Amino acid sequence: MLKDFLDYNWRKIDIYLVLLATGLSYYGAMFIGSAAQGNLMNRQLQGLLLGVAAMLITALIPYNFVLKFYWLIYAFCIAILLLVRFFGDNVGEASRWFEIGGFRFQPSELAKILLILFYAQFIMKHKDNLNTVRMILACVGLIIPPFYLIFDQPDLSTSIMVMVIFAVVMFVGGISYKIILGAMVVFVPAVIIFINMVLKEGQTILNDYQRNRILAWLQPEKYAMTEAYQTTNAIMAIGSGQLTGKGLNNNVIATVKNGNFISEAQTDFIFAVVGEEAGFIGCCVIIGLLFLIVLECIMVARKAKDLAGSVIAGGMAGLIGFQTFINIGVVTGLLPNTGLTLPFVSYGLTSLVSLFIGIGFVINVKLQTPRETEF
Repeated sequence: MLKDFLDYNWRKIDIYLVLLATGLSYYGAMFIGSAAQGNLMNRQLQGLLLGVAAMLITALIPYNFVLKFYWLIYAFCIAILLLVRFFGDNVGEASRWFEIGGFRFQPSELAKILLILFYAQFIMKHKDNLNTVRMILACVGLIIPPFYLIFDQPDLSTSIMVMVIFAVVMFVGGISYKIILGAMVVFVPAVIIFINMVLKEGQTILNDYQRNRILAWLQPEKYAMTEAYQTTNAIMAIGSGQLTGKGLNNNVIATVKNGNFISEAQTDFIFAVVGEEAGFIGCCVIIGLLFLIVLECIMVARKAKDLAGSVIAGGMAGLIGFQTFINIGVVTGLLPNTGLTLPFVSYGLTSLVSLFIGIGFVINVKLQTPRETEF
């Protein structure tokens, strides 16, 4: 551990990534303050400070040292998911959180980062036989327990993200293109069959509210006053902002936000608030900053000193990139309502701090970039 620390290439500390993540989070906190009553903005800023502290700590601890305990990381991931299953607070027929000191902790958000770390080491240790049937089955078998525990909370959106992260880390880890194509041949028809099955009356695969969200996406007019209500109003809000928006913290009554047409807008639908108050320009700023974060993670992955570093940085790029796409796709009506937050922007302390922990590991990967392949 000490040798790795002494070998850090301090001139290559990723200040650029730090500024992108902290700047975007502060920008998001401004809109949270506008979208929600009370002290949620102050809480988000507290989360930002905690996240930055966690990022600095993880950036300084050599990731190779942390990954030595990859089985403990996996066990801890399963343990916190089991704890919330049996002892978590039940809200709206879902058990996803713990209440800790007035703050809600959502283990599934941290589980995303823990799984990236676990698979980084697991894939590197077995990289020579990753494309064998035995290893592929092992990788799939290890993702099933956390996937099921999250899916059964129930939390369909986060369980989907877990599978997306799994696909990304396997791709970065060097899974064969033939296997990828074979999986796609099976996956696409399976999704079509799955959707057809869950749309049938009396199905037991999804809860009724999850099924209705898919129906609302396919038939928004029929569900305009129920499941499609949020998305319809979000689209209206984004459109009404036009180029420059109606202004941050505006008190115009004729707005979707001030009229309370979007409940809990500070979480899943914060992008609608950005569109209404900052307009097209504000939306482009949010998307641009997220794109730059993803791009920087990809660049770090390409130059990492080993496969584990590439998987960590590539996994974070996949997590932030795909979650951004899904969140904005939901708000703009391109995808069914999933309940996923917008990375670094939506209100949620567990999500924010977990993302900063992941960014800290990406910074750590870059600090250990071999000098002959410096950026």
